[in-house]
Amino acid sequence: MTYNTQRDQMSLPEYGRYVFEMVKYIKTLPTKAQRQRGAETVVNIMANMNPQLREQPDAIWLIWDHLAYISNYELDIDYPYPVTRLDDDTAKPEPLKYPTNDIQQRQYGHLIEASLEKLAEMPDGQERDTLLRMVANQMKQSLFNWNRDVMDNEKVANDIERYTDGKVMLNLATFRFNPVQIMPKQGENHNSKKKKV
Repeated sequence: MTYNTQRDQMSLPEYGRYVFEMVKYIKTLPTKAQRQRGAETVVNIMANMNPQLREQPDAIWLIWDHLAYISNYELDIDYPYPVTRLDDDTAKPEPLKYPTNDIQQRQYGHLIEASLEKLAEMPDGQERDTLLRMVANQMKQSLFNWNRDVMDNEKVANDIERYTDGKVMLNLATFRFNPVQIMPKQGENHNSKKKKV
């Protein structure tokens, strides 16, 4: 008995072992006319196996491309369409470079640090005050989400001053933070209490 692990690997396994074996057999036929007839028969079988392909534009062309791919582009027949090499489409792309931004404090993240750099460059005015208010509130929320024990308005003010090299100072006497939003824990339903009617 021959196991599939001992057989040749199929290039398009969705068509199954029988189609793969038929294509291998067609490649061995002596005349081009016999190979052509065999290829047309196999394309009809492949089309019947995947009726959803018929809804796609140029579905038959795609099936002929699949036949050429299964035969490893070694089948000597007259293709009704120009053959598109599928191995070009399935080539592994180059790996993406992972951004290697060094974050000083992970609880704040890259966007907060970038915003603080922008704050340090901005001139005094309403736009800077608005951005400072947004960044400070987000920093406090991030501290709360990261570790509730270290969440402190003074820490936020000190971190802003340190990140901006003293160019931006948060006056805690006049600055009002937004209330921290408490997120429900995973699996906890915030509407679990029944309302009395």
